[in-house]
Amino acid sequence: MTVTAGFMVPHPPLIVPEIGKGEECGIRETTEAYEKAAGEIAALKPETIVVISPHTVMYADYFHVSPGKEAEGDFRQFRAGQVRFKAEYDEEFVRCLCRNADASDFPMGIMGEREKKLDHGVMVPLYFINKYLKEYRLVRIGLSGLSKADHYRAGMLIEKTANQLGRRTVVVASGDLSHRLKEDGPYGYREEGPAYDQRIMETMGKAAFGELLDYPESLCEKAGECGHRSFTMMAGCLDRKAVSTEKLSYQGPFGVGYGVCTFHVTGRDETRRFLEQYMRKQQQDMQARKEKEDCYVRLARKSLETFVRTGRKASLTPEEKETLPLEMTESRAGVFVSIHKDGMLRGCIGTIAPVAGCVAEEILRNAVSSGTEDPRFPPVEKEELDTLVYSVDVLGAPEPVSSPGELDVKKYGVIVTKGRKRGLLLPDLEGVDTVEEQIAIARRKAGIGEEDTVTLERFEVIRHGEKG
Repeated sequence: MTVTAGFMVPHPPLIVPEIGKGEECGIRETTEAYEKAAGEIAALKPETIVVISPHTVMYADYFHVSPGKEAEGDFRQFRAGQVRFKAEYDEEFVRCLCRNADASDFPMGIMGEREKKLDHGVMVPLYFINKYLKEYRLVRIGLSGLSKADHYRAGMLIEKTANQLGRRTVVVASGDLSHRLKEDGPYGYREEGPAYDQRIMETMGKAAFGELLDYPESLCEKAGECGHRSFTMMAGCLDRKAVSTEKLSYQGPFGVGYGVCTFHVTGRDETRRFLEQYMRKQQQDMQARKEKEDCYVRLARKSLETFVRTGRKASLTPEEKETLPLEMTESRAGVFVSIHKDGMLRGCIGTIAPVAGCVAEEILRNAVSSGTEDPRFPPVEKEELDTLVYSVDVLGAPEPVSSPGELDVKKYGVIVTKGRKRGLLLPDLEGVDTVEEQIAIARRKAGIGEEDTVTLERFEVIRHGEKG
């Protein structure tokens, strides 16, 4: 046996009557859909239930699988401590999953924090499942800060493990949709909230799992969703499988979207190789992108690739000194090099004022720094080089401004200064839509408090390549 079905479910604690105390009536359709899904899970008689939760242990670059023999939990934090859970973990499944991850050099396993308490992203689904099913073992897996493609790969490893063990397995993807559906909701309103919910319900309602990989990170972030990567990991568990799909419900009366969909495996379908198709398209897009790169971006790519592959820093060749534009070889300016992978930032470092002899040398220097010294990310490895997208921003001279009203988030970058602390943010960045956001991010980068008085400068850039 192997993975027999997947279920997309939300985890609002108030859906539990002991917590909702009547409020759960406002999402009755969601409750009814949950009951139906739980009944379907029980009818499948799974030996193992894998629950993917956004609220268990999470790391930026690692998928945490809960270790141990068992775990307990209750809804005490929601003033319903009398609602308790105890789950037996499938230790054999976890061991096998870890071996598969190690064999694939994939960052998944039981290292790190040993959280023994079940989180509400797991307990809410179990509240309904346990009404219908008693005999099963649990595998609890968290999300990571890695790409959506890596979440899909994690799902494929789960499916491989179930298949190897002959384990009848059901996968539950726990996650709410947008948290920004209403002005009086917990996180306010953004137009991306309803747009995301409509789109994700269409995607999941037709089991078009390949679309999950193409959602812009900016849309997911602005919508304030928490389940997208859960759904993507579940989709990986169903790779190359034909599924019978049913969209049971969607509601969002409290400002948070709740969707329930079911996916029952009906056989094999070799056309549903969504990750493979996505990577092929990415390779084609990357080749086309490389062919369009100008000399600024090509130089940044050359610099980082040379350093990662040889350990030596590249320098300008005699031919480059002759053929590169004079503004690269005879002018000096601050330069930022930004690197993206799978639509996510992979590194960004630069200089506000020039430190090298010319713009070209500034690019060579900062490309290496961006790929290997950005403290937010591990150094770029050889295997990643062909997947990276570069942009190069050449900075104009900064000029002081007296107020935020003189800034324009699309046209100008901003420099925020207090004493020796200085933070910079480039203009026209995806996900940064207002001057207030721009200044706030620049403050955080410099470690300047929100209430501290600062001086502001603005600057323009000439951008080469895609938005950083």
